[in-house]
Amino acid sequence: MNNSETLFAEAKNLLPGGVSSPVRAIKPYPFYVKSAKGAMLTTVEDTNLVDCCLGYGPLILGHTNPIIKEAISSQLDKGWLYGTSTELEVDLAKRICGDHPAIDMLRFVSTGTESTMTALRLARGFTGKTDIVKVEGGFHGAHDTVLITTGSGATTHGTPDSAGVLPDVAMHTQQVPYNDPEALEKLLSINNNIAAFIIEPVMANIGPILPDDEYLKAVREITATHDVLLIFDEVITGYRLGIGGAQVKFDIKPDLTTLGKIAGGGLPIGVFGGRQEIMEMVSPAGQVYNAGTFNANPATMAAGIAMNNYLHMHENIYAKLDENTRIIEESIPSLASGTFVRIGSMFKYFFRPSAPQNYMEAMQCDTNAFQTFWKKTLFSGVFLTPSQFETNFLSTAHGMVEMAKLVQVYEQC
Repeated sequence: MNNSETLFAEAKNLLPGGVSSPVRAIKPYPFYVKSAKGAMLTTVEDTNLVDCCLGYGPLILGHTNPIIKEAISSQLDKGWLYGTSTELEVDLAKRICGDHPAIDMLRFVSTGTESTMTALRLARGFTGKTDIVKVEGGFHGAHDTVLITTGSGATTHGTPDSAGVLPDVAMHTQQVPYNDPEALEKLLSINNNIAAFIIEPVMANIGPILPDDEYLKAVREITATHDVLLIFDEVITGYRLGIGGAQVKFDIKPDLTTLGKIAGGGLPIGVFGGRQEIMEMVSPAGQVYNAGTFNANPATMAAGIAMNNYLHMHENIYAKLDENTRIIEESIPSLASGTFVRIGSMFKYFFRPSAPQNYMEAMQCDTNAFQTFWKKTLFSGVFLTPSQFETNFLSTAHGMVEMAKLVQVYEQC
């Protein structure tokens, strides 16, 4: 039987860097998973790991949840690709619009990257403006407009963060620090050609980093004053922080919203939606083009409906998940040198004396200490996201046994 080391040696000759996504490039080689169930991963070496990565967020009910599995299986018997419209997409669209006061209409796509890419195209098409603003360190998928190097200072002009991104494209993206409404106000005051400000309401890809009190409210007021569309990227926080995501939790109504991950029940999905007058600009109703063979794929729609229905019928799970991250937090020794940050079922231990408020502060973490801790937890049978700058997650499948294991490893902080 192949083990992870030999599989990786072969993969390096077939896949760039030996992996299919950079975050999986664990040194000296990644572990390879052969199966998963509940809160556990099983590697090709038959090692069992408590999973706090959960596909980077989608699996709020854990792996191979029987309700989601049955929905997918039932749909597979009927077909998994039609290239036509289905009742399923109407059903799921109705549910998502009903859960989000800010979404009147939406379009299904296949990935979170597609959702943010098209939302930004739509913002430019609707406003007739060329520039966008993002938060320093905010990740919105792997497309040219948002692959921008993060700089320092109150505002930074965009330069490419990847070979192949044209400087002429990057120059239309500017950045401001998270939790700094004054920087956003200053930038929008001097540039009247900004179509949209895209932001993770909770910075999940390097966190979680939480918004200061009144920050999101200030962002909404500033963008509205300057006639700039506000886009909430809730690919991670959507249905993770509760039904309606961060925008319901913090009572903010963005102009456009992007979703993914949990919305598809663990199958590939992206969603962008918002005010009707904006969304009616999308083809074929309007002139902003979007198309995709796998848009509203019936298997994904079935999984998404099952997930949505379950969350509505068991909304109490959110309080339980929040309680479980609190239990982890309280297990950390009082003399620990780092800081535990949590919101709902999302959590991270930052190797930094205080919780970071933005990307630059997050970069001050002791990454060597994190790597030592991460390797120790993996050896103990817990898989945390393998970067200081990625959020960990809990699911409903994390029971007493898994929680005891997590408490045990965090007691060593």
